[in-house]
Amino acid sequence: MDFTFSKADEDFRLMVRDFFEREYPRGIVEKMARGHSPSKADYQKSERALAAKGWLTVNWPKADGGTGWTANQKYIFDEELGRAGALDVVPMGLLYVGPVIYTFGTDEQKKRWLPGILDSTTFWAQGYSEPGSGSDLASLQCAAVRDGDEYVVNGTKIWTSLAQHADWIFCLLRTDNSGKKQEGITFLCIDMTTPGITVNPIITIDGKHSLNSVTFENVRVPVGNRIGEEGKGWTYANYLLGHERTSYAHVAGKRKQLEDIRATAEQTDAGATRLIDDPAFAMKLAELEARLDALELTVLRTLATVSEGGAPGNESSILKVIATELAQDITELGMEAFDLYAIP
Repeated sequence: MDFTFSKADEDFRLMVRDFFEREYPRGIVEKMARGHSPSKADYQKSERALAAKGWLTVNWPKADGGTGWTANQKYIFDEELGRAGALDVVPMGLLYVGPVIYTFGTDEQKKRWLPGILDSTTFWAQGYSEPGSGSDLASLQCAAVRDGDEYVVNGTKIWTSLAQHADWIFCLLRTDNSGKKQEGITFLCIDMTTPGITVNPIITIDGKHSLNSVTFENVRVPVGNRIGEEGKGWTYANYLLGHERTSYAHVAGKRKQLEDIRATAEQTDAGATRLIDDPAFAMKLAELEARLDALELTVLRTLATVSEGGAPGNESSILKVIATELAQDITELGMEAFDLYAIP
């Protein structure tokens, strides 16, 4: 497999870079550089700028509005987006539920939900994790009980990213407890304005609000909002998670973080020793740079598989683990390099 970039790839890179420098909203870049949290309006403005170029649905099939880009082009686009300091797309609609809808949804569901995802007028949240379940998604107990042409939903979802902005939430819900825990799980899409839904903010240690818990109390959901068959949600979830995990790498953003750490470590006040001259610190930085190179190659392998018509495989699970661990380790080294300035 050839991971080198051709002249056509590099020409593509220059075109993408020019867009982010000249056409992408500068106010958003400046706001992100100051460490501020983006608003719903920021996300929509960013995504509409990408949509105007036809660059919003990078990984969708061309027939469903995708770009038709090669694996290299997709990677270059992500790299240049991170390099520019632009906002990543909100993944819940574009990367997660969108592919599930166009793959498993009915024609009516596609007409109902895909346009709002494509023009960034509809925001989605992901209702998977639950209190007490940890990483064992199959242990979920938030219940959906069939009542005629509706499901009645009761329970709580947690760590729900950007639920405070969401118009819709897609949930894995327990519709049957009689078999294996992976069975009896159903995939429902729920209007966030439905009576009985409460969004409670979870403020993180940096003072920001992106996470939430979402409580459902006798929430009535039409059966027509179910994706696929009742009890087959685990199948659709596995398909979604493959796409989710490929979106976690953010190699360019991590590379920029390491560049900032290195630049800081190479600075010094008069008469002081540079942090980069500390062998222990230099070794930790070099190790992170090598791990990032390995992550980059894994991303390229996964993108190549998808571009050739395959589904994200075991590599996508690897990406989720190593990208998350690497992000944590880069942050910790950054705190060491920035010293007191790293404390919010």
